[in-house]
Amino acid sequence: MAEQRVIKNSEQERLSKTAEKILLAAQAVFAEHGYSGTRMDEIARRAAVNKATIYYQIGDKDTLYANVIHQVIGSVARDIARTVEIAAAPEDKLKAYIFCIARAVDKNPDLPPVMMREIASGGAHLPQVVIEDVALALKTLLTILQKGTKKGLFIETDPYLLHMMILGSILLYRASLPIKNRQTWLPEELRNGNKHADIAGEVARLVLRAVKK
Repeated sequence: MAEQRVIKNSEQERLSKTAEKILLAAQAVFAEHGYSGTRMDEIARRAAVNKATIYYQIGDKDTLYANVIHQVIGSVARDIARTVEIAAAPEDKLKAYIFCIARAVDKNPDLPPVMMREIASGGAHLPQVVIEDVALALKTLLTILQKGTKKGLFIETDPYLLHMMILGSILLYRASLPIKNRQTWLPEELRNGNKHADIAGEVARLVLRAVKK
């Protein structure tokens, strides 16, 4: 994959309305069809622009894909760093980490199918900038776990495994809700327990039970 021009944080506020429309359309198409199945013609149609405008405003397909994912994952990584910094105790920092991820998934319904495709393919099309975004989040989680372990609150835990447990639980739950909602035979309390706050709180409760001494 060729090197892509990634829109920097400082540039995002100055994005043209056309560029914003293109990125939103691209996000939806990538979620529906995956990287390989996405066609620039379809993105252009949904954004109501021609392909030349896409190349001028953003770039080629690789660049579009990189920016679509980076906008979400990069924002999450920065949100995690800010929110965790404010929390005091290691337990609260870990809860904040989980709630930031859950909030991002809730705000970006196109994220679960895109990320699950990447996970299934071994990150075949995952841009380097997104790998760096994930690394930033993992460094934050590592610091949380190290502080908790040093204080005798947490057992020693693999940060990457814990991150994937958190992310995987939330992504898979969110992506599978349409299937769950068709299971009319399920007890009502199971069918109705699908609010974002419930997901984040339950995952936080289970994770803390797993890592606390």
